[in-house]
Amino acid sequence: MKSIIRTKENKNIVALMTCVFLVCVFMAGTGQCERIKDIVDIQGLRSNPLTGVGLIIGLASTGDSTLLSRQMLTNMLRDSGLVLSPSDLTGGNIAVVWVTAELGPFTREGSQIDVDVSAIGDAKSLQGGKLLPTPLKGLDGQVYAIADGGVSIGGWTASGDKASITKNHQTVGRIPSGAVVEKEEIATFIENIGGHRLITFNLRNSDFSTAEQISQAINQDYASSAIVVDAGTVKVKVPGKISQAEIAGFIADITKHEVKVDVPAVVVINERTGTIVIGENVGISAVAISQGSLVVKIKEMPIISQPTASFSDAGQTKVVQDTLIGIEEKGYLIPMSRSVTVSELAKSLNGIGATPTDLIAIFNALKKAGALQAKLVIM
Repeated sequence: MKSIIRTKENKNIVALMTCVFLVCVFMAGTGQCERIKDIVDIQGLRSNPLTGVGLIIGLASTGDSTLLSRQMLTNMLRDSGLVLSPSDLTGGNIAVVWVTAELGPFTREGSQIDVDVSAIGDAKSLQGGKLLPTPLKGLDGQVYAIADGGVSIGGWTASGDKASITKNHQTVGRIPSGAVVEKEEIATFIENIGGHRLITFNLRNSDFSTAEQISQAINQDYASSAIVVDAGTVKVKVPGKISQAEIAGFIADITKHEVKVDVPAVVVINERTGTIVIGENVGISAVAISQGSLVVKIKEMPIISQPTASFSDAGQTKVVQDTLIGIEEKGYLIPMSRSVTVSELAKSLNGIGATPTDLIAIFNALKKAGALQAKLVIM
């Protein structure tokens, strides 16, 4: 019985912490404003992915045993004047890796960017390895950077004859400032249409109300400059008095304004992790919720069995396992009034001792019954 009570207490504690977290998050977010620069992206300002296939050397017998790595090393040695066959190379001190990097919108020629490397073959660890010079190409096939340097995996591996211990992922590493930009790709973010210079803001979360507030905030300083194209796009006309050298200051000025972000009524559920996120404007119509709690207690305990039979010595004394099973089930019916707030909903669900798993089932049932006035998203 004590185990059952403890189980119920633990469930109530988990539910209480979950609901308090939800209440605190949404009470804190009520009426909060955000800077325009934090909720929009400027069209044309984006990074470009760079990729390449490289070879890491200097591994302590934790590299590849595949033909691919030996063939790549053979080709490199032939460029150096050494003619060898892949079969002549043995050992596991090399590894073939996929090299990736991001070329920023304003990264200039000669600057350095970070590089990530991921093992392609059957390498066990990239610890202590060094990447040989590797060209990194864009999607157009042109070389934009050259990567090389020592690999940092942020962990380690230690092993013995019978056991080993590993910290972090050993086959993925990073080379800070590991690539030198050879060719720049400067972004263009100003459009010239009909003799006017235009800048386009793309909202990260499309919403007509938020887009309209962005437009109004910009027009307060620069009248008739901003116009809402759709729920995710606001176009801003650069005033004629703003010179080319002043455009950076103009963008900084109009994106520092704060606007109230309108949060949609949505409930997001991840059943794999038990995560539930409830939007600020979620409403519940008049409804009653019933939630049953089932606790099953199973306990194994050894007992001594000594059977006796009259006029017989056939019985043997043995230690056997005895199983005790206890089951307790209770039901609750909680009425909820119309227009329930997030705080009231959290309190009501906590009152019935709902765990995250129970909450997922409850929200699914509320949506099915038409009582959940929000969009339900299942991840």
